[in-house]
Amino acid sequence: MGGQAYAEALRDRWARSAATDLAIDRLAGVEEMANLGWGEWDLVTGDVYWSPQLYRIFERDPALGPLTRAEAERSGKASSLGDAVLAAAHDADRIDLVSQVRIGDRIRRLRTVADTVRDADGRPVRLFGIVQDVTGQPVSAQRLAEVERKLDEQRRATVAEHDLALRLQEIILPIPDEPIELPGLKAAVRYLPAGQETMVGGDWFHAADLRDGTVLLAVGDVAGHGTKAASNMAQLRHALRALAVVDSDPVTLLGHLNRLTCELERETPELAATAVIARFDPRRRELVWAQAGHPPPLLCRDGRTATLARPSGPMLGVVEDARYTAAVTEFRPGDVLLLYTDGLVEHRGQSLDAGLDAVIATVDDTVRSAPHQPLAELVGRLRRANPDDDTCILAARPSTGGTRDLRHLLGRI
Repeated sequence: MGGQAYAEALRDRWARSAATDLAIDRLAGVEEMANLGWGEWDLVTGDVYWSPQLYRIFERDPALGPLTRAEAERSGKASSLGDAVLAAAHDADRIDLVSQVRIGDRIRRLRTVADTVRDADGRPVRLFGIVQDVTGQPVSAQRLAEVERKLDEQRRATVAEHDLALRLQEIILPIPDEPIELPGLKAAVRYLPAGQETMVGGDWFHAADLRDGTVLLAVGDVAGHGTKAASNMAQLRHALRALAVVDSDPVTLLGHLNRLTCELERETPELAATAVIARFDPRRRELVWAQAGHPPPLLCRDGRTATLARPSGPMLGVVEDARYTAAVTEFRPGDVLLLYTDGLVEHRGQSLDAGLDAVIATVDDTVRSAPHQPLAELVGRLRRANPDDDTCILAARPSTGGTRDLRHLLGRI
């Protein structure tokens, strides 16, 4: 991506972010004026966000978080919130309902106005709504219209943020349609976006030949979603490409990326990133690699798959003077190397080890059942562990003249 184009994209991002902040500030003012609160309901994951005023309306301690469905049903408050979710599931894009709810020792009349966001297939994925306490007072048409206008502004700002993140990702991280032919190596890339369209992530890859005839492979992951994750991903990926011209040692490269991430963390607090970098020497059939808090690569050899023992290395951006070490392994004809991000193996409620064990078990079972074509069977059976997270997979193996097209194999994931 050219410097001017990238600068223009970032200016666009900042302008849209400012519009989002303005919409949120205005919405906070409306809350105080109209005695209402607003919330967001993720209909896929079940996650819920409440504004401070919504907690006050329901007389709930914010430390407890939003009402769960079970709590709402037990307390008789389900009609105000649960009916909105039920209506969204029955193809209602906007609902406007008034219900009586017992809060403490009093019965209150609550008005709920909500909009439904749907995916490309028309399935409801998110609900934006406001809840207003209208007990004992009329609600003027003008005031309600102002509230609905603010709700629309917030929804448009969210859509604009997502569209910008998608454009940035497409420009920064183009995914090759064909296999990547490199000295002594063939590679293929597969990018699996999150199940929800609103969750644009910061996963990235790099695969390129170097001046000395070696090959540099890398996969990284910037935590989070949206334009911040996409822009931070871009800076790390482009920095790696530039630094590799001067020094291709994986340990040195991770040290530079770590210092860059520490600088970015000053602008983006709590920024977290991981990466794995490998340099392949086709003459020696040798792989030198290092990692920064990243899941270990998988190596399939002689019908058995295992994780490579990780050399030491903390996540990027945690310690400015962090030290990284390298590991060396043979990479010979018949071997297959998989570099990937954690969406392939990790999910809430499941440890990384459990996810890796499941993948390895699938690989081993596949090799036993189809020893002559293990890859085709393998990638047809592997699935992401976490549909809510992006996943980037870089598959590589030494060229032998009979190397198969990994792009078609990865397309079955």
